[in-house]
Amino acid sequence: MKGMSLIVKTITNIVIGFIFIYGVYIILHGHLTPGGGFAGGVIIAGAFILRFLAFGKGAKSEKKSSTTASIFESIGGLLFVGIAISGLLLAGTFFLNFLPKGEPFYLLSAGIIPLCNIAISIKVGAGLFSIFLALAAMKYVMED
Repeated sequence: MKGMSLIVKTITNIVIGFIFIYGVYIILHGHLTPGGGFAGGVIIAGAFILRFLAFGKGAKSEKKSSTTASIFESIGGLLFVGIAISGLLLAGTFFLNFLPKGEPFYLLSAGIIPLCNIAISIKVGAGLFSIFLALAAMKYVMED
């Protein structure tokens, strides 16, 4: 698969950075505004899917991307469980906030919630990208 036209590739290179930054914004401000880990993870997965669609890849490249996405999905899950266990070890209760809460309506005011949002976004983004890759791999199965 060679990908799409030069115009699509150029626009994708311009837009993908903005999409990614918007996803990071949604993740980091999820405790103050609507959004959070799931919504931000979906937006970031959309950025990777857009790049994949615009530039195209072969079967070997899809296999490598699938392995990488699987690794990141596992890392996201382990981070989330690690945060929960840290609350158990440091504060005595599973998922208990062990970080200072700060002042309301400020970015660093939510304790462990931003950390949980980051872990969830990694898991969701990698999971959705893996689903896309599995659907894209069906093309190669159908051709054989």
